[in-house]
Amino acid sequence: MAFGLTLLSTLFLLLATCTDCWMVNADDSLEVSHKCRGLWRECVTNMQDGVRTCDQYDSILADHPVKIVVTRTLLITADLLVGLALATLLLGLDCIKFLKEDPHAKLRMCYGAGVILGIGSILGLVGSVWYAVDVYVERAMLMSHNVFLGVHYDFGWSCWLGMAGSTGCFMASILLTCCLYTCSGPSARQEPLRFPQRRIVTSKMYTIDSRV
Repeated sequence: MAFGLTLLSTLFLLLATCTDCWMVNADDSLEVSHKCRGLWRECVTNMQDGVRTCDQYDSILADHPVKIVVTRTLLITADLLVGLALATLLLGLDCIKFLKEDPHAKLRMCYGAGVILGIGSILGLVGSVWYAVDVYVERAMLMSHNVFLGVHYDFGWSCWLGMAGSTGCFMASILLTCCLYTCSGPSARQEPLRFPQRRIVTSKMYTIDSRV
């Protein structure tokens, strides 16, 4: 369950980072175009003929608004962490032959994946919420000063994907840390202690037989 949720949430985060509809026009009275702004480019779709044109931003190192720079940094870092957690969790599954003879190592890998996943989800959620709040504050400031530019922007579906992916990763992190420890903690703590006791008992039996 945690692996499926992590996989789906990772796809959401990657789509949110790559797509270009973090801001969408909300008050276009003419309704002749649909404008979207993303982290990497801005696209305009003509509502009449469906033609879509995009303008790429100058460069990554160019001067951009703070919300774009912060969101880029947080989302890219979150993608890397979540991808690492997904790979670690995949190797920690019981159906994978990697470290099949050491189930405790697999359990520790699942714990580690949960911790990494939690950090990545927090970064992704902060970046998505940061962008959404900044868009809302910018629109509220324009409306409070009675400034009307013809088009007002609202946060779009890419921003919602970022929030959904981050929330899903956070829930998967809880499953991998708290719930997994609750379900497998007692048995995992008792099992390593049984093998040395059995070996000691069998060794004593061999010594008794040899003396007889």
